[in-house]
Amino acid sequence: MDQPRHHNVEFSAMGSPCLLSFFAEDTADVDRIAAIAIDEIRRIERRYSRYRQDSFLSQINSVAETAGSIEVDPETADLLDHAYFAYAKSDGLFDVTSGLLRRVWNDATSELPGEADVSALLARVGLEKVEWRRSRLTFTRPGMELDFGGIGKEYAADRSAEALRSNGIAHGLVDLGGDIALVGPHPDGSPWRIGVRDPAGKAEALATLFISHGGVATSGSYERFWNIAGRQFCHVLNPRTGWPVDGLPSVTVVEETCLAAGVTSTIALLKGDGGAEWLGAVGAAHLYVDRSWSLGGSISLRRQRASYN
Repeated sequence: MDQPRHHNVEFSAMGSPCLLSFFAEDTADVDRIAAIAIDEIRRIERRYSRYRQDSFLSQINSVAETAGSIEVDPETADLLDHAYFAYAKSDGLFDVTSGLLRRVWNDATSELPGEADVSALLARVGLEKVEWRRSRLTFTRPGMELDFGGIGKEYAADRSAEALRSNGIAHGLVDLGGDIALVGPHPDGSPWRIGVRDPAGKAEALATLFISHGGVATSGSYERFWNIAGRQFCHVLNPRTGWPVDGLPSVTVVEETCLAAGVTSTIALLKGDGGAEWLGAVGAAHLYVDRSWSLGGSISLRRQRASYN
């Protein structure tokens, strides 16, 4: 039997540079398998993008606009279950209804929004205002909307990794702009080396994770932010205040799935100055950078390398 060969397939999806990195014995089948994994990502993007008028998410939001009710399919129901779980886990901070706030906080914002504008939007934010009885979703007030931006890419990474497994790939990973789902270790059993980006902008990795299974996600203010009125604001918005969060510059989490890791890292960011303490309490494997640019977390560090088992 031929030894499996390593293949890297680069592409773009969900507004990010992406990579499939995997080992395959039959090199003639690589393009077909990669296409299946990428098609799964593009299917999810088409279905749940807030930027597409023909997406199912847009259909949901057209119902939300009039405080209506809609029956959803099992896949969407699973995502909504995850959204409600994240809402409870975060004490209401991880809220998929908070996308409305991007009407005043976005790339085109040139001055700080007024208190009245923010308050008007906050009146329509809050997952507690949406009734969810699987598989029916009911909006109790008009003008609301859902945004799966906090879970969609991570979910797509997990689904793409599963597509690789279903097509005979046992060793590889899916990387969607830094949200990573592991398929399995290298053929010799050794883990993948995953660099944690330095939020201070240095070229070298802040740390290197050695991981064979699960998912990795990083949340932070170092890559996506807005410069408004001479200040830099994080792109993650607090659904209670209507303002960008101000806490840990970077949080990296390792969990059983990329979706779970993404939820946990985002909640830590939303917790502000309490993010590090919250991460310690929930017990997830993590690294963080604090305001003094010091590295901390639960993953053991040796010479800037991190081990996770």
